[in-house]
Amino acid sequence: MRYAILSDIHSNLEALEAVLKEADTLGADSILCLGDIVGYNANPNECVEIIRRHGITAIMGNHDSRVAGLEEPTDFNPIAQEAIFWTRKTIKDTHREFLSTLPHHHIEEEAGFMCVHGWIDSPDSYIFSELEAEYNFRLMEVEALPPLVFFGHTHVRVAYTKKEVFIGSTLSNPLELEEDTLYLVNPGSVGQPRDGDPRSSFLIYDTSKAQVSFHRVSYDLERCIEKIKKAGLPAPLWQRLQQGW
Repeated sequence: MRYAILSDIHSNLEALEAVLKEADTLGADSILCLGDIVGYNANPNECVEIIRRHGITAIMGNHDSRVAGLEEPTDFNPIAQEAIFWTRKTIKDTHREFLSTLPHHHIEEEAGFMCVHGWIDSPDSYIFSELEAEYNFRLMEVEALPPLVFFGHTHVRVAYTKKEVFIGSTLSNPLELEEDTLYLVNPGSVGQPRDGDPRSSFLIYDTSKAQVSFHRVSYDLERCIEKIKKAGLPAPLWQRLQQGW
């Protein structure tokens, strides 16, 4: 079974379409999204529609919950707040309702992995270090969760590992999964990469090979930027897309 794992689409239609096309080329049997379908960019309705139409399993990200009105973006920076309020005015009621019903996590029982947005117990918290990974590894052990957890939120591709008492991080590609090892793996972002590479990022998990492979794909960046400008969203949102940051 080959799973395509996507995260942080953030209303970037051109990026989502490019990633789905590449995932199909790579032979993905199933597609899962780690949250933040909306926010920042200019096509929230179209991105939610694609998720729904393709039957993609998705969980709730922190931007999804704010757009759905389940929480207020009081802890967001001013630019992110403006994008949330714009999206609330733009998104269809049916799509807002869809976002409000998304679960906070998903466990793929037969394949033995779990999907979360940020921390296992907090979609708003970031895993940016081995110390933060260690906390989540403890949760995996205490709660007897699957040994492989996919997370998003940071927009940066990385894998953290724990074998016995040793915790580390790796950018190995492909990543060969070993027995008796715990993994926290981030596919990077579809719609707003933050690792210096403006191309969309996602991964394929091949259960038959016990292997994770990371992929980058270019998309029509200029078209996406023009839409952001036309919508009147803050300039830093399109400027950072050019920089991959």
